[in-house]
Amino acid sequence: MAAQNKRILCFIDECGTAGQNGFALGCVMAWARECGKADKSLSDLLEPNANELHAVNLKKEYLQSLLGRYAQTDRPEMVLMNRLGTVIDGTAPAIYAGNVIETVKVAIGQFRKLHNINNRGLGNVELILDQNHHNTDPECQRLLQEACDNDGRFQAVNQISQIDSAASRLLQLADLVAYSRTWIHKGEDNAKGLHENFGIRVI
Repeated sequence: MAAQNKRILCFIDECGTAGQNGFALGCVMAWARECGKADKSLSDLLEPNANELHAVNLKKEYLQSLLGRYAQTDRPEMVLMNRLGTVIDGTAPAIYAGNVIETVKVAIGQFRKLHNINNRGLGNVELILDQNHHNTDPECQRLLQEACDNDGRFQAVNQISQIDSAASRLLQLADLVAYSRTWIHKGEDNAKGLHENFGIRVI
């Protein structure tokens, strides 16, 4: 039970296409024991029986209102992070994998800081990805597993799942966080605004 209580869930979804300009990842990281509360805090803001949230299908005003109201709920302390893809070499599955790896490593650092975890290692992280043709590709899966075995902070990851985002509100939240990068690209917002208004850290 103690190990389960210390488990961390990391949800990642993307905006754009790996290898193309503007590709960004949205990351949500929280203690597993608090994910139910985080999920309910978001679900309570939606209409009853609301369908899956897809940022690309939502009006900007609604999306920003939703994220702003979510930031004001009693949701648990959690990492919301948007990271621009910096790995650009290789096949699309390799680029996707490389950017997921780097995003998780940064998120773990942010999570340690948020929860004042200073003098001990962070482990027992489950990575949950929105299932797509990149993260189900054997090359991507091989690179992620190699990173689990050898790559610094990413070694904290001991389980990787690819699921349909319809099954998880927090994976849908990661999609909204990823999409927020488009507001920066369009000059409609900046990193400071995303952090102050929505609690999203932009890397």
